[in-house]
Amino acid sequence: MSTRLTTLLAERSAKRGDFVLASGRRSTLYVDCRLTTMSPEGQILIGREALAALRDSGWPVDSVGGLTLGADPISYAIAHASALEAETGTSGMVRSFTVRKEAKQHGTGKLIEGPFQAGDKVVVVEDVITTGGSALKAVEAIRAAGGEILGVLALVDRQEGGREALEAAGLKVIALVTAADLLPLIPPA
Repeated sequence: MSTRLTTLLAERSAKRGDFVLASGRRSTLYVDCRLTTMSPEGQILIGREALAALRDSGWPVDSVGGLTLGADPISYAIAHASALEAETGTSGMVRSFTVRKEAKQHGTGKLIEGPFQAGDKVVVVEDVITTGGSALKAVEAIRAAGGEILGVLALVDRQEGGREALEAAGLKVIALVTAADLLPLIPPA
């Protein structure tokens, strides 16, 4: 993991204070990864580093995706980095997709959008793991659509039990950055 990505997340996305998280828990650390994941520099760093982590894992990944909105820019960055890598002939491309929070009520009524295919070997992407609930919801949708889950890749692990919950569900977890990596770089509230 690069120091630059950790620094970028600490500068742009992490804050100290008193916050209520999506899980309902209170925390003194808030991480809004979108401030990094949706930036040009963040896209480049995340795409390269997440793809390298996936390649290092040895997982034979066909596609990556997770619950919208947090997973989307990370998945797209990985797909883009894989396309650039494929141009050199070193590896194949990884497709990205989005898991909706609920199925569309019109059109095809799909829960998963993008080039996901039944039978894909999938890595579920998460921006921040706190409880693991979002990743587990995505896993359920992907399995129901015929995907084979290889594991979970998180940009940030808050180290609050989410990794352990995912591992207890039989999922391997890769985190690019942890709360312990970020905290020393964030100014006091």
